[in-house]
Amino acid sequence: MSSAEPVGTETFNPWTVVNLVFGHLSDHGLHPVLGEAGDPAVPAAALLRAFGIEPGRNDETVASPHVQDTLSEIRQRMLGDPPA
Repeated sequence: MSSAEPVGTETFNPWTVVNLVFGHLSDHGLHPVLGEAGDPAVPAAALLRAFGIEPGRNDETVASPHVQDTLSEIRQRMLGDPPA
């Protein structure tokens, strides 16, 4: 196995793809609309599979350390120090 080959199955959240594409289209002056033509996660999942990546959860879930750190920072800013 070469160092470029992934270990195990790579997964990525299709909604992250939807968000990225939606923002990219908007940034280019287009007017994407969610929901009128169906669930955009379905074709996003198909695109991921075409790239050899399984749709699923990635490390940006609520349980990930990065998200927990961000939530902690937001709580600190909004609520201050936790009670002792």
